[in-house]
Amino acid sequence: MPRKYAIAGGTVAVRMRNGIDPASVGDCPGTRPFENLAAAFLDRDGVINWNDRHVNSPDDFELLPGAAAAIRRLNAAGVPVIVVTNQGAVAFEYVTAKTVDDVLDKMDRVLAAEGAYVDAVYAAYAHPSGSLRYLAIESPYRKPETGMLTQAHDDLGVDVRASTMVGDATTDILAGRRAGCRTILVQTGLAGTDGKVDVKPDHVVDDLNAAVDIILGASNA
Repeated sequence: MPRKYAIAGGTVAVRMRNGIDPASVGDCPGTRPFENLAAAFLDRDGVINWNDRHVNSPDDFELLPGAAAAIRRLNAAGVPVIVVTNQGAVAFEYVTAKTVDDVLDKMDRVLAAEGAYVDAVYAAYAHPSGSLRYLAIESPYRKPETGMLTQAHDDLGVDVRASTMVGDATTDILAGRRAGCRTILVQTGLAGTDGKVDVKPDHVVDDLNAAVDIILGASNA
């Protein structure tokens, strides 16, 4: 099982894959596992898995075609893969934090079956309109805020400004822009039609595999 912990009063859950030394996470600069590396920050729903329905149980989680192969390419190239996902359904009590964790367990299993893995997952539970009082807040971790990305820097040492944010929603793109990332909008999932914010990505591509082409092209330049 991945190592798990919570930050910000339990409003954000964090998972690190097996193989990341727990003693190194959050230590002084220079000792963290991905010090100064450019990461691939990936939204989950609509980028890695289908989101044509709410993912309210592990049974609802289904990988998008080619997503595992795309992540496997990042793994092979040594690019840290960090999922940053808003899970405000917890704030509305539609699902529990345990359900989110169970879905992420399913994600880990189906990716592993295709030889791929993510290095870390940050899941933001808060939503300002939520029904759970402690989660009904304007959280600095909920995208389009940058808290999950900067926490990944604090924990793992990744160079956020050299990293790429890949998402299907305008809030993903704005979070990436605010953090100084290159941004890529995929045409899977919402494909930018959520209309929540007015922002333009650096690139628009068909899917995660095409986004990885850009990420790896830049890393090899």
